[in-house]
Amino acid sequence: MQLPALDMPVFQPGWVWLAGAGPGDPGLLTLHAVNALNQADVVIYDALVGDGILRCARPNTVLEYAGKRGGKPSPKQRDISERLVELARQGKRVLRLKGGDPFVFGRGAEEALSLREAGIPFRIIPGISAGIGGLAYAGIPLTHRDTNSCVTFLTGHNASGEVPDSLDWAAMVRASPVLVIYMAMKHLDILVSKLTHAGLAGDRPAALVQNATLPGMRVLTSRLDRIVAEAQAAQMAPPALLVVGEVVDLHAVFGSSDFQAGLKASGSCQAAS
Repeated sequence: MQLPALDMPVFQPGWVWLAGAGPGDPGLLTLHAVNALNQADVVIYDALVGDGILRCARPNTVLEYAGKRGGKPSPKQRDISERLVELARQGKRVLRLKGGDPFVFGRGAEEALSLREAGIPFRIIPGISAGIGGLAYAGIPLTHRDTNSCVTFLTGHNASGEVPDSLDWAAMVRASPVLVIYMAMKHLDILVSKLTHAGLAGDRPAALVQNATLPGMRVLTSRLDRIVAEAQAAQMAPPALLVVGEVVDLHAVFGSSDFQAGLKASGSCQAAS
C-alpha cells in the first residue's frame, strides 16, 4: 500500500511497535499503523483485527494470532509478552497489532512494561478507540452541547473476567451524564443492575453497538431498564459497547440508511508489494 510522501519512521530490526488498528474498518487505520504493516517482519494480532486490515501487510510478513476472547481458549498474556521479546531478540521487526487503541483497555501497557524490563526498544502507535470511532459510526455522538460536557469510559470486566469491584458506581452516575462501557455483553445484566442501584433512572436512553464500524454492525437503542431483555430478544453478541445517556437519542437522526450504506461500501487494504 503506497503512502503519501511523508517522513515516516523506519521500523528497525529488533524493535517492537505496539499499534492500535482502530475499531475494525481498515479506513480508520492511521498512516503510522499502515507504515508499520508495510515494514513488519512479524505481526502479532488480536481477535478484533480483521482480514481487511491484515492485507495491508507485506506478502511475506508472518502473521501470528494472539487473540483473547471471553469464554474461549486463548493465549495467556505472559506468553504473548514473552513471544514479543523472543522475536525482537531474533532481530525481527515485530508489530503488535491491537484492536482500537493499545492503551485503552487493550493490555498495551502490560506489554510495554514487559518490553521495558527485557530491554527491548519499542514504539507506541495510538489508534482510534471503539468507544469513539465505533459510536460515531453508529450515529451516536459522544458529546453534544445540549446534553453533556463529560464522558466516562469503563470496562465491563477486569483481568479476572468479572465486573470491576473497585469502581464507585454512584460517583460515576452522579458525575457523568454519558457512560460508555467496553466489553459489555458478558455481564450486561450485572452492569445494568449496578447502574440502576447507583441511582441511574430506568428510562435513561441506552444502546448496544455490536461489531462497531464493520459491515455487520448492529445498533440496538432502548432504555436502561429494557436493554437486557431486548438484547436477548435481538440476539446481540460480543463484541459490543454499551452507551447510556441522552446522546443515544441522536441515533435516530444520525443512524440513517444512507450512513449504513456508506459503511457497507467500506473496503480493505491492498497488500504492499
